[in-house]
Amino acid sequence: MTEPHPGDPVDLRPSDSLCDSPAVELLGLLRRGEVSARELLALHLDRIERVNPAVNAVVTLTPERAEAMARRADEHLASTGTLLGSLHGLPVAHKDLALVAGVRTTFGSPIFADHVPQVDQLIVSRLHQAGAVMVGKTNTPEFGAGSQTFNPVFGATRNPYDLDRTCGGSSGGAAVALRCGLVALADGSDMGGSLRNPASFCNVVGLRPSPGRVPVVPTGYPWGSLAVEGPMGRTVDDVALQLAAIAGWDPRAPLSVGEPGSVFAPPLVPAELAGLRVAVSPHLGGLPVDPVVVAAVEAAAELAAAEGAVVELAEPDWTGADEAFETLRAFQFEMGYGALYDRHADQMKPTVRWNIEAGRALRGTDIGRAERLRGQLYERVAAFFTRYDVLVACTTQVPPFPIEQEYVEEIDGTVLGSYIEWMRSCSRVTVTGCPALSLPAAFTTGGLPIGIQLIGPYRQERRLLEIGAAFERLLGAGRRRPPMLTLRL
Repeated sequence: MTEPHPGDPVDLRPSDSLCDSPAVELLGLLRRGEVSARELLALHLDRIERVNPAVNAVVTLTPERAEAMARRADEHLASTGTLLGSLHGLPVAHKDLALVAGVRTTFGSPIFADHVPQVDQLIVSRLHQAGAVMVGKTNTPEFGAGSQTFNPVFGATRNPYDLDRTCGGSSGGAAVALRCGLVALADGSDMGGSLRNPASFCNVVGLRPSPGRVPVVPTGYPWGSLAVEGPMGRTVDDVALQLAAIAGWDPRAPLSVGEPGSVFAPPLVPAELAGLRVAVSPHLGGLPVDPVVVAAVEAAAELAAAEGAVVELAEPDWTGADEAFETLRAFQFEMGYGALYDRHADQMKPTVRWNIEAGRALRGTDIGRAERLRGQLYERVAAFFTRYDVLVACTTQVPPFPIEQEYVEEIDGTVLGSYIEWMRSCSRVTVTGCPALSLPAAFTTGGLPIGIQLIGPYRQERRLLEIGAAFERLLGAGRRRPPMLTLRL
């Protein structure tokens, strides 16, 4: 096959429309026998072959395993008349930070370029148990560090709306795979915005759940609550569908929530906007934000107000959020990668080394202060959500930037001090523990996606998804396809 030039459009056939359909619709077709799991897989593998070379989203392909999984789903339906599970036959891909037994898992690092795990991450096993069909692994920055998806093992992943722009990160490959119709669903993880940022940049939906909602197993820090795993999809219903499969208690995860994942199963009933108490914060505590992003947040709020929502400019006091996040992040980087740094520092990118070294410079009093600040912030946020149902803010402080640029150094005239400061619109929310949903909202005049972030009370994911469904219907931005994909009728 001749690989497309990164700037060339990719012609699609009418049958390809299934690859762009919501996962919940595909599930209905599979249930009614209008398409088989093997037929659906073939369409997605063909789309991957023709589109992936231009975007580099799927970095390890597992077609033989996928065909066996699809065959199992079809045979189960034929013999029992029932679906194999809640994700029966849906093609998925796993972020290359997630362990998959027998499949190369690199973490985006040359140190692990040939690493093949012996066990599955819990999120992976739950997706497979629900009947999903794994097509491969999606690209991520080295150790998931930084909201720009590139690494020395697989290179950079490109934004399908402009191949010269970044897709964000660290779940960048997942977001691009979804937007390009390479998979029906994708998983991701989020410490400082890694589910939300690429969703915003690629015009898909990403949910950062409350810690423990999706148990993280295995992990070297079972009591940690900064990093979570969660779902991505092209619609809010699709995110709910996946959350229902991956959420729920596990005895190996001490923070895991006892409520079963089934409570999130679609269909969602969109929340009534009339009377909804909506707080809006375009700058989330005075952060520098590109004016085009501010305009998108304000426009979404105005539309909600026109539908009868009670909209006010309001937000909790974010004092201490940045210090708490950046201290605890550094602590976790040193704990997770310090021993590796001692052996392979020369094979780590400078920003990863910087985070580990920052962790080593911490004192116990620094960590104690960070935890106190975080506790005080949580109390203020909990009080805030007794007055409001949702907080609407920007997901990212800028639209997608050039792919050659590693990270944002300046926003609207404000110079930033580190590679993670430009993502404070997400990391401030991380330390609250509250669930946050990135939702397609608007586009720049140049056609680049802009997402808004909907933040809800701690552990209230179902209500947040219902509010998200209402905003999704109101905004409609998620229906806009990338210009690189052209349908040949």
